[in-house]
Amino acid sequence: MVDIDQLWRYDGRRAVVTGCASGIGEHVVRQLTELGAEVVGLDKRRPSLPVNEFHEVDLADPVSIDGAVASVGGRVDTLFNVAGVSSGIGEPALVATINFLGLRHVTEALVPRMGAGSSVVSVSSLAAAAYREHAAVVAPLLGTATMQDGIDWCHAHPDELGNGYQLSKEAIILYTMRSATPLGAKSIRINCSGPGVTETPILDQLRTAYGQGFLDDIPKPLGRVSDPAEQAAVLLFLNSRAASYITGQVLWVDGGNVGAAIARELEEGRAHGRLD
Repeated sequence: MVDIDQLWRYDGRRAVVTGCASGIGEHVVRQLTELGAEVVGLDKRRPSLPVNEFHEVDLADPVSIDGAVASVGGRVDTLFNVAGVSSGIGEPALVATINFLGLRHVTEALVPRMGAGSSVVSVSSLAAAAYREHAAVVAPLLGTATMQDGIDWCHAHPDELGNGYQLSKEAIILYTMRSATPLGAKSIRINCSGPGVTETPILDQLRTAYGQGFLDDIPKPLGRVSDPAEQAAVLLFLNSRAASYITGQVLWVDGGNVGAAIARELEEGRAHGRLD
């Protein structure tokens, strides 16, 4: 029987964290360090927190990703795909490239270094809550064979791409679910989280692009936005031994937003006589 405290610990585990320099990723680094992990950080700039290794990476550039992965070397026990940008940067193809295609490229480059009992977690978004309804639109991007193929698809399909953000975050969820079985055959788990509004640099991008009113209009059943440390803690849970039988899942960390939306649909259906 494993001691319950040890299920949460990361002692002796080598963790790679993308987006380690700010926001949720910075808090992932802090919490992993407190729990005993050897932390390898990947980002465009060096984090202020100490890490065991740091390698610069541009998730929009497959050559940069391959170079960073080569520099990581050795085994990887757990991967945290945290890096991302919002639609506020105004370049839909670049948004999708960084948020999904780069994430996929990093993951598939590192998986060969992961042994049985390893795990992957990625950060999706509340914006992807309708991923089931949009699966047919996302499928062609998921089906691209390489990062460059995906970039080409984005440029060729601006209507399907939209602002790039929603599609990329839906792709993360569907990629996670599709990967669960083949990775499971290697005893590797993969999951993702779906954060609600969280106070990170991405939120500043959205404020600048769309105004504070855009954020205020997003329902918040708990009456507040999330702190990045709250999001980081869920990611650490999903990659910990405490979650050893969870794979292929999206865990909504949205303060009840998705649940409240479903409840509203049920009430509206009852009000219109569509439900008994």
